[in-house]
Amino acid sequence: MNSKKNFNVKVNKSEVVAAVLPMQEHWLPLSNLDFVLPPLEVGVMFCYVNPIIVSEKINMNLEFNSIVKTLKTSLAETLVSYYAFSGDIVENSAGEPELLCNNGGVSFIEAFADVELKEINFYNPDESIEGKFVPKKKHGVLAIQVTQLKCGGLIMGCTFDHRVADAYSANLFLVSWSELAQSKPLSQLPSFRRSSLFPRHPGYYDDSIDDLYVPLSTLPPMKSEILNPNDQVISRIYYVTGDKIEHLQSLANFHDDKKGTSQRSKLESFSAFLWKTIACGINKETWGFSNFRFVIVVDGRTRLIINNVDNSLKGYFGNVLSIPFGEKKVEEVKEKSLNWVTNVIHEFVDIAKTQEHFLGLIDWVEAHRPEPSMEKIYAMNGDGPAVVVSLGQHFPAKKINFGWGEPAFWSYHFRWAGKAGYVMPMPSPKGNGD
Repeated sequence: MNSKKNFNVKVNKSEVVAAVLPMQEHWLPLSNLDFVLPPLEVGVMFCYVNPIIVSEKINMNLEFNSIVKTLKTSLAETLVSYYAFSGDIVENSAGEPELLCNNGGVSFIEAFADVELKEINFYNPDESIEGKFVPKKKHGVLAIQVTQLKCGGLIMGCTFDHRVADAYSANLFLVSWSELAQSKPLSQLPSFRRSSLFPRHPGYYDDSIDDLYVPLSTLPPMKSEILNPNDQVISRIYYVTGDKIEHLQSLANFHDDKKGTSQRSKLESFSAFLWKTIACGINKETWGFSNFRFVIVVDGRTRLIINNVDNSLKGYFGNVLSIPFGEKKVEEVKEKSLNWVTNVIHEFVDIAKTQEHFLGLIDWVEAHRPEPSMEKIYAMNGDGPAVVVSLGQHFPAKKINFGWGEPAFWSYHFRWAGKAGYVMPMPSPKGNGD
């Protein structure tokens, strides 16, 4: 069936949902690892087929109004534990962002779209999703929109402030919300114990951290420029089958005469293919640059758990990320084999997969506070392309079941202001490796 390009989304109701229990207003400092994240709003959406059809199989009567009531009631309960999402970001006396936990609540929007789920062109989310199903956050740190479709299906979109939570933290919240919606106990309680990420005294960091992060004061003034319409960043969703990923992995495995064959991960293999594919589309003479940078985001939770004793990091709510990158000549990435490119990725990612790297990053931020800092990859846009691959392959979407079945489709979606490309690999709803 052909996709429907022109359809309307009408907002029927907008309100604020706060935690069901009163709480003492208090301040929650951001950690040093939160400070290197930009004020970016991240969106995620879940698509469900007609819940009424699904519920007939389990003898439930679910109209849209009762669905919304369930979502709002369980959200209010979830915000008791995840009170950070019911707060607001404000500046403290040092000019740094800090979280005011005041139970200001979450924006909750109810809407209707005159389109069927099967008519939505997910390949081009700029056309079908942007400004329609994923809400723009107007206050606080979280906004939610639930949209009923003409076919009876629904789409739930959430937008959150990246300075407060990374994808892992947002996943914890979404799973907890769906568990409470089904009157289940929480499988994982969130931890806001900032002491887990306190800097060391005396602090120490390796020079390699200076290659990845930079204080804003050291950057040259930003030049205003008029972008060519052809240079605008666009969003696309592609579907890659599991057998293709496995084939790339077999090509990417690295053989050393002394060490034998080293197995490379699916993420490293896919990323190498992506790096090569984009490089092959770059004409050095036309574009005027020769270097190409590639980034893979690394989660530090498992790296920071010392001897598996401090399990609070398993449920830690906040940002525990590092953004290592490699840089090569465009022509080199084009011409070299896939396993050579994969090995380059493996080596620069491996540097960030240590406890000392994350402890050093915490100490680096402390040494530069209150001066704001940022990832160097986003400050180097003028001298060559860059692509960031994020952490979505372990997204627990099948657990985001509020009582009317698993989502039929899901994806992250947000307006990306940077010039670097941004890729979020995610598992298929089929759960078959696609």
